[in-house]
Amino acid sequence: MRVPLSWLGEWVDLPEDVTLEHVHAALVSVGFEEEDVHTSEVTGPLVVGQVLEFTPEPQTNGKTINWCQIAVGPTAVDDSVETDPLDVRGIVCGAHNFAVGDKVVVTLPGAVLPGPFPIAARKTYGHVSDGMMASTRELGLGDEHDGILLLKDLGLDDAPVGADAVSLLGLDDAAVEINVTPDRGYAFSIRGVAREYSHATGAAFRDPAASVTPVAREGFRLTVADDAPIRDRAGVSTFITAVVRGIDVAKPTPPHIQSRLRLAGMRSISLPVDITNYVMLEFGQPTHAYDLGALAGGITVRRAKPGEHLTTLDDVDRALDPEDLLITDDDGPIGLAGVMGGARTEVSASTTDVVIEAATFEPVSIARSARRHKLPSEASRRFERGVDPAVSRAAAERIVELLVALAGGTADTLGSVYDVSVAPAAVFLPEGRASSLIGVDYTRDEVEESLIAIGADVTNADGGWLVTPPTWRTDLRHDADLVEEVARITGYDRIPSVLPVAPPGRGLTREQSLRRGVASGLASAGLTEVYAYPFVSPARNAAFAPLGTRPVTLANPLDVAAPEMRMSLIPGLLDTARRNLSRGLVDLDLFETGSVYLGRAEGDDPGTDFIPVGAAHPGDETLAALNASLPAQPRHLAILSLGNAVDRQPGVGARPTDLADVLDDLRVAARAVAAEITVRQSAHPSLHPGRTADVLVGDEVVGFAGELLPAIALELDLPRQVVLAEIDLDRLMALGRPDPTPAPISGYPVATQDLSLVVGADAPAGEVLQTVVEGSGELLEYARLVDDYRGAGLEQGAKSLTFALRFRASDRTLTAAEASEAKQGAVRLAGERFGATLRD
Repeated sequence: MRVPLSWLGEWVDLPEDVTLEHVHAALVSVGFEEEDVHTSEVTGPLVVGQVLEFTPEPQTNGKTINWCQIAVGPTAVDDSVETDPLDVRGIVCGAHNFAVGDKVVVTLPGAVLPGPFPIAARKTYGHVSDGMMASTRELGLGDEHDGILLLKDLGLDDAPVGADAVSLLGLDDAAVEINVTPDRGYAFSIRGVAREYSHATGAAFRDPAASVTPVAREGFRLTVADDAPIRDRAGVSTFITAVVRGIDVAKPTPPHIQSRLRLAGMRSISLPVDITNYVMLEFGQPTHAYDLGALAGGITVRRAKPGEHLTTLDDVDRALDPEDLLITDDDGPIGLAGVMGGARTEVSASTTDVVIEAATFEPVSIARSARRHKLPSEASRRFERGVDPAVSRAAAERIVELLVALAGGTADTLGSVYDVSVAPAAVFLPEGRASSLIGVDYTRDEVEESLIAIGADVTNADGGWLVTPPTWRTDLRHDADLVEEVARITGYDRIPSVLPVAPPGRGLTREQSLRRGVASGLASAGLTEVYAYPFVSPARNAAFAPLGTRPVTLANPLDVAAPEMRMSLIPGLLDTARRNLSRGLVDLDLFETGSVYLGRAEGDDPGTDFIPVGAAHPGDETLAALNASLPAQPRHLAILSLGNAVDRQPGVGARPTDLADVLDDLRVAARAVAAEITVRQSAHPSLHPGRTADVLVGDEVVGFAGELLPAIALELDLPRQVVLAEIDLDRLMALGRPDPTPAPISGYPVATQDLSLVVGADAPAGEVLQTVVEGSGELLEYARLVDDYRGAGLEQGAKSLTFALRFRASDRTLTAAEASEAKQGAVRLAGERFGATLRD
């Protein structure tokens, strides 16, 4: 909400030397966030000038300029002279919308216009232009740039020559901007902010609604038909109409109103529209003006009927929903209630008689309509947060006053008053409740005075108070809400700042520590951690879903193209890679840890019969059933690599990322949780045949790794070779050693030996490695496959696997014989299982 200071000062006493910083500080002290400040950006001498004469001068470029003589004020001379001569400036102007005698705004040398655009005397078109006649856009007052600004168009033709145009046009005003939280919609008004400034400083507040005298109105036909109530609640609680006749819509909007609207973030449109916007900002009550001559009969407030359409003020034909609340006449819809009016009854240049509407609509209905039609507006923003029903009538009368005073209209007693609003329910506040919740010793007087200050009606009750909130505070429904108001009004600075002391013996759980270790290890290995949205499309979800699982489908997805919760992290990584590739990043090593959502198997859905209805408190069995109905949400780890693992360098060619690199990354993650993984060849419908592996811990499969199918990579605009891996991180942590503390480093030397075994070509190298580890016994510290040879010197259908072995004892230096004996144990076991022989 932007709050012009001059406007705020009309309804609350401001200090004479008030600054934007002071107002911001006061509003921050009562709970509003400081956002920004807004000024006119115009500085220096701006004066009222009058055109004395001008000479059109055609130029060689086809343009005609005017050499103007402009009076900008009297020239000071000796007191004996009865009449001061005029200060006349020669000014070059390219506009042609003025005549001799017109009064204009002249920016003299030294002035600075928005841009910034400094003004100086300069030679142009053969003359020295000593200033500039300004347009509306150049002054920052609007978008009009068809010519210079003529003061007669603003009704200021009687302004004296030489008068300060900055104050005349309201360009010396400034505004503060605050963030208004959804529960405090009353602060979307000068009225609400002025009251809050009064709370913060004690300054006298004057309610603008109290300055308007309601007039008895009757005769305008109004019906309320709630055909399809939202949540069985009526859509409208107040609906006030008033008629003004004989207005002149061509009359200019006064400069001070234009200036205030501009500072508040709204542009000037026409006098009637500007007045309705002005009152909305002042009172917080959205209003609307209808062309009385365009209305067919009276007004009805009802829900939309199937198949109805409405062309709104933005000239868009909108198909209406049965839940939409409408303003209609005898010919059909004339407005989407609380959101936007209809084009058929729009106030136009030919309008003379208008109907003013000020209403209070049900917030949920308005919020849904605005979102359904993607039509947010200043009106809907206020209605969906709650509008004070007690101010509707005053707002309508305020518009009538302004139309009479500024548009030359005549107030008519024709109108209607519909009011079925209900006073807010009283809330019981126990004595001592504020002190116990906030931690400050509040006295009874402080509690009572704080609540009375916000406009509440406070009466004593047994053990506390009965507090009836004011009509503009729809957010005060519980005793905790009232306690918040007490803390806010008495000052947040009274609340002590105490850091809680963590109980001893607590900290991160084992799982939390291990997850952090996995992320830190992968990041240290050069991978980049990313976070993707958990919402995916059905096709992408099914491509990587674990067997036997069903997706969790959202009832109200943010994106209709992605209505399912992810069952794998891979789709998110693919989208991330695709986005980064489009921005020129061609070498990617990405990982993500996060939850996946696995729906219950077919026929295992417990249904919703056990969900409690209404205000019933669920019992332990119901809560247990609710928890049991939730989908499984294990944490997974996924890795994606593409591009080069090693960049091209002098004398070294580039090496693309392959499956071995991703498997090494998985080993980094496994070591972080004290687990040992192995791999074996497998298949996956979305991965390359022959380049896919299961990832195992012991005999349990915890994930997979492989290359993405080239067809899928092509469909996603990814390189042909994309390597992926995904594992169940929860299972990996559960299968690791309970204590992941690294073993101490032995001070004894190692004994290294190589082992080359000849096995059948179909023998899985990973299983042979496992056998070598098992057969070598406790002395083996490290084993790794270093070569897979097939060719000359070996029989057809055979291969040679070479392993690098490292032996060490924790209590002595090994002899070569001990290491050889351990190696022979590996040879014997490999021979038994795979018919392996030592390679010569």
